[in-house]
Amino acid sequence: MSPIAIGGRTRSVDREAWALRIALTLMLAIMAAAILLPLWSILSKSVEDRAGAFVGLANYAQFFGTPALAQSIANSLFVAGLTTLIVVPLAFVYAYALTRTCMPAKGLMAGIALIPILSPSMLPAIALIYLFGNQGMIRELLFGETIYGPIGIVMGQVFYCFPHAMLILTTALSLADARLYEAAAALGTPRRRVFLTVTLPSAKYGLVSAAFVVFTLVMTDFGIPVVIGGRFNVLAIDVYKQVMGQQNFQMGAVVAVVLIIPALASFVVDRVVQRRQVALLGARSVPLVPQPQPARDWAMLGFCAVVGAIILGILATAVFASLVRLWPYNLSLGWSNYVFEDFDSDGWSSYFNSLRMAAATAVFGTLFVFVGAYLVEKGKGAGWARQVFHLVAMVPLAVPGLVLGLAYVFFFNAPDNPLGGLYGTMALLTICTVAHFYTVAHLTATTALKQMDPEFESVSASLQVPFWRTFLRVTVPVCLPAIVNIAIYLFVNAMTTVSAVIFIYTAHTKLASVAIVNMNDSGAIAAAAAMAVVITATSAGVKLVETLVSRVVLRRSQRWRAR
Repeated sequence: MSPIAIGGRTRSVDREAWALRIALTLMLAIMAAAILLPLWSILSKSVEDRAGAFVGLANYAQFFGTPALAQSIANSLFVAGLTTLIVVPLAFVYAYALTRTCMPAKGLMAGIALIPILSPSMLPAIALIYLFGNQGMIRELLFGETIYGPIGIVMGQVFYCFPHAMLILTTALSLADARLYEAAAALGTPRRRVFLTVTLPSAKYGLVSAAFVVFTLVMTDFGIPVVIGGRFNVLAIDVYKQVMGQQNFQMGAVVAVVLIIPALASFVVDRVVQRRQVALLGARSVPLVPQPQPARDWAMLGFCAVVGAIILGILATAVFASLVRLWPYNLSLGWSNYVFEDFDSDGWSSYFNSLRMAAATAVFGTLFVFVGAYLVEKGKGAGWARQVFHLVAMVPLAVPGLVLGLAYVFFFNAPDNPLGGLYGTMALLTICTVAHFYTVAHLTATTALKQMDPEFESVSASLQVPFWRTFLRVTVPVCLPAIVNIAIYLFVNAMTTVSAVIFIYTAHTKLASVAIVNMNDSGAIAAAAAMAVVITATSAGVKLVETLVSRVVLRRSQRWRAR
């Protein structure tokens, strides 16, 4: 190769490196504006009085000195702890049945378990009111206790959190070394002892992660307590009451900061535990293949069938409630509750707003997430910026949606903010939703990119192929399954989220999930059930389309994997 060619190639590589650095810096600035600066604004607001003067920790002292507000901390910890103690064992047994047995109908049971993810968190709360409320169908089963309070919150959260824990534990239990079980069988070790000394230790990190995920979800959820909590206050409800009810933004900021603490603590502990995790499968390991044991397999099927029946029963109750004309006086079925104009001034427009926002979140969010992950994993130079970007990408996982939404109010509604023009727009709702669910999407993209050999980029550089052409022709097709998964994840969560958007919507940008809260507050609980069912049906339909696309389109684009 001539010196001229070598010099031209060097300049081309330098230009590409500079282009990647500039792109990374720009995206890091966007991340700062979407995540870090709003969080700083909420922290600043918590140490100010209503006039904007600095008062130090006076607001915090007032919070902890108010018995009703301080009691909310104990209430939140109680329901979160109790829900975790219920959900994790149930999810573990369910995941064990899916991964370690030859139980029939595994695919069906796995699909049923994922239904709560497709539903807004208000749906189980509404269904529980129809089942156990003052005029509920089976209220006698509560033996005189009221569903409006901790009992209802815990029951609703168990439904809502179960699939999240089950997915984590399914992953933890799907990898096992068969040699350990063969050695135990050769030594005549009882099954109970094998379970306690082999199975549980191998899944301990999954159990810890599932416990922290469930605890954090319950601590930060707004939808279930606002529907069925009654007078049992939790921190998420206190934030809403302080801001929307009393217009006390400073105290709302204090409660929001307090709400971050348990979520942040769970995140940090989970990260520490995961760093201590070791590989369960080595080069010499033999993957465990479950062997048929009729008694165990049918017992597991019975357990999963009971859990699945409860999930389907709650969903069916919500559907039934949405079709009954006037519960419990007129039980004839019809579509009157779906005429949302009769119950909410925005009618169906809230639903179409959600569709637009979810579609924008899926398209632009996936694009931003994947490009950001590419710059972190495949970028050249600016190592510190790549590390900072990855660190900032982890922050949303420890920030409750309610806190992020309130932070957006303080930051984007500030008089001197040049980005203030975004306030009250659909674009801001989209940005907030992408930021709220950014971490999981980012981890999915980086995991897919890590699986690609760096030689792809090296060979392209040696052939003087521009990086963007390699990105479009190689990286994107190889990572297409992960890209589709990210898009569906963002779409479904955008359709069902309420906590992250409850503070920043306007009359022109009201979403379907917010309409559920408003209709429930006005007493139109049947219409709220109908809107929840519409959201669930939409999410399920999109997931079904994604499954069909994966089987047809992705099968062709990923044919190389079978070679």
